Amino acid sequence: MTELSAFAEVQAAFERGDHADVLRRTETILAERPGDDAAHELRARSLLALGRVPEAEAEAENAVRLDPDEIRYRELLAEVLASEGAHRDAADEYRRLAAGDPRQAEWTVAEARERLGAAQPEMGIDAARRALRLDPQNATAQLALAQGLTRLGQPRSALEAALRAAALRPEDAAAQETLADARWLAGEVGEALEGYRALAARRSGAAREPVLQKARTLVRLRSGWLGRLVSRVPLLFELALRNGWLRVS
Repeated sequence: MTELSAFAEVQAAFERGDHADVLRRTETILAERPGDDAAHELRARSLLALGRVPEAEAEAENAVRLDPDEIRYRELLAEVLASEGAHRDAADEYRRLAAGDPRQAEWTVAEARERLGAAQPEMGIDAARRALRLDPQNATAQLALAQGLTRLGQPRSALEAALRAAALRPEDAAAQETLADARWLAGEVGEALEGYRALAARRSGAAREPVLQKARTLVRLRSGWLGRLVSRVPLLFELALRNGWLRVS
């Protein structure tokens, strides 16, 4: 089998989702050609799809080492780092990509997202603003900006950014939750509670719990004695929230 046809077989296996076959075939290729960066790339992608993230990181790093100028490999490495929760390293990788082509808003948006995951809201805000200078209608960048400003406790700026993000993504639950958070920060507690109530009605299971917890905390802090009492009984609290019986001020 020629080198080209061997790689075509690996690519076909990857595209049909046969990751075990990808790993077998690339192992053979690398035994014959240890410096095959494309084989390392496909191994990394298959390992990532299988949830074997540390191994995927090692393969992605091999691909980058063998061809450091290949943008696709650096994107893959950043994706793997983000998948394993190494948000700071992923953000640094996206920043390097963006530095190579400042017109690419996508990488700067990704950096902003990872900076927030790495608890670096100031750097996330900076990245989001850079992305918005490139694309003022980029909803993901606008949301990242709102989230960063909210985490830094800047009420008016956070609310303005959150309102823009919600306008750009009116059906997006993350944008609506960030808007509710920003309203609470800005002192618009009634609107914040209503936002949490609407989100709780749209979510179920584990995704619903963080919103209920925020609503419960808000009621405990800003409601009267009856609301505080209701917040201590989970089923009663959910019923009262769902029916709009709770008030905060």
